[in-house]
Amino acid sequence: MSANLAKYYRWSDLALEPMKGSITRRFISTERLMIAQVLLKKGDDVPRHVHENEQITYILSGALQLWLGTNDEQTEIVRAGEVLVIPSNVPHRALALEDTLDVDVFNPPRQDWLKGTDAYLRR
Repeated sequence: MSANLAKYYRWSDLALEPMKGSITRRFISTERLMIAQVLLKKGDDVPRHVHENEQITYILSGALQLWLGTNDEQTEIVRAGEVLVIPSNVPHRALALEDTLDVDVFNPPRQDWLKGTDAYLRR
């Protein structure tokens, strides 16, 4: 018998977790990496937060406005097909300008998400 070399997932098989407002998410995590689908409706906001994890945000559809830095020193609008890289420990917040499908990748995995202690994003 051979052991599985890889683990297969289908996004549609993973339950959407309801978050703040109408935000929903689902994610897959390994020992060293996490990937998440985050779905936001126009007007949904992600409050300012900061984490040790490096983050890559890739917008598949819609648009997010992000404010980065302690005093919103940088503002970016990220649209479908665009990517924003957020380094470790950079405070940031976001607002959905349209209904948006966002794919986020984190290294290391978000322990607050895994433990359910991410109060900033919960109802």
